[in-house]
Amino acid sequence: MTVEPARSAPSLSVPAPRATAEPPAAPAPPAFAPPGGRAAWLAWSIGVSVYFLAVIHRTSLGVAGLDAADRFGIGASALSTFSILQVLVYAAMQVPVGLLVDRFGPRRVLLLGVLLLSTGQLAFAFSSSFGPALASRAVLGCGDAMTFISVLRIAARWFPAARNPFVAQLTGLAGMGGNLVTTVVLAQVLHSEGWTPTFAAIALLGVAVFALVAFFLKDTPPQEAGAAAGVPRPRPRIGRQVLDCWREPGTRLGLWIHFTTQFPANAFGLLWGLPYLVEAQGMSRAGAGGLLTLLVLANMTCGFVFGRLLSASARARMPIVLTVVTATALGWALVLAWPGGHPPTWLLVGIILVMGSNGPASLVGLDYARARNPVERLGTASGIVNMGGFIGTMIALLGIGVLLDALSPADAGTYSATAFRWAFCWQYVPLAVGTAMILRLRRKVSA
Repeated sequence: MTVEPARSAPSLSVPAPRATAEPPAAPAPPAFAPPGGRAAWLAWSIGVSVYFLAVIHRTSLGVAGLDAADRFGIGASALSTFSILQVLVYAAMQVPVGLLVDRFGPRRVLLLGVLLLSTGQLAFAFSSSFGPALASRAVLGCGDAMTFISVLRIAARWFPAARNPFVAQLTGLAGMGGNLVTTVVLAQVLHSEGWTPTFAAIALLGVAVFALVAFFLKDTPPQEAGAAAGVPRPRPRIGRQVLDCWREPGTRLGLWIHFTTQFPANAFGLLWGLPYLVEAQGMSRAGAGGLLTLLVLANMTCGFVFGRLLSASARARMPIVLTVVTATALGWALVLAWPGGHPPTWLLVGIILVMGSNGPASLVGLDYARARNPVERLGTASGIVNMGGFIGTMIALLGIGVLLDALSPADAGTYSATAFRWAFCWQYVPLAVGTAMILRLRRKVSA
């Protein structure tokens, strides 16, 4: 036992910890740089196959809107309810899905998503009345909500950070490939085979995709999974996880970017594009389908270009967003202000090309959230951001549907060009609100 000297300075030794002190935190697993390469592209390809299928399910009503109105005997407001409910469920599920991805990993969430997608679409195929069909679209929206965030989480684990903006744009591009299948293939099959065989066939595609994910997809690279195998995985409280994401200004900026840039093309492609082109502009279904196909091709092209720009420099983010918002607002102003409500074909093609940039620009919002949140809460942050565009879409779908019914006679079987013109002006309400919030939060993030 050591005897302390009689005349000593005050002791600076640290007292022994009390018995009530919290135990030390579990050691963090060693950090590994994501490998990239062929293994990463294989993991991403398997995950994105689910997203590809989900977009086919999501956009299937866009080419079947007129058929659905005849099948269920409903008007514009009730027809818009299908897409509104689907989008509402999708938006409401984003934060819960993000938490599930952060806690259980993307593979399990994708498997559940495929089951819900197939169940909802199969029920929709055999529905003959409005109520059951509406419920089936809600189930479909729930499954759809589980796909995109999961694929982003796979990319964040398998690819280096510098590649993530480009991979995110490729993910969106793959989704547009699903949209292309809808506009080119599904529209023709629906016309030739009928309602039930078409939608039942889409539902059964989920069997193959489910098997692909179940047997071949890994959440993380082998070296990261092996290093973390013996280390307890921290599970933060749900409320704290969401609050930490929301307090980050980059997350909120990402949400408003997604809100403002995505909804015009979404509302047009999901529901109102085909009725507008056929009923208001007098185009044939084949001609309208061609323009919707052009929308998808423009989206894919812009996604590739934006991905390259964002990978080269993060400074391209805000210029891309503001350019797309401005071009969309000016393009629709020209279309809606054209005398007689019947703009020439070249102008319709122009607004389609402009809206092709909407989806890729919305992914910039996810890039802001990814850059300003740690990877362990990336799913939650992505979920918050991804709500934005679908909330905007829901507002646009509902507003256009209500205005179309209000501006048309009760016994009208179709909607006039004038009704569509005034109803589409509703887009400027969410566009103005979203732009104001982007400019406000842009200064806060820069500071």
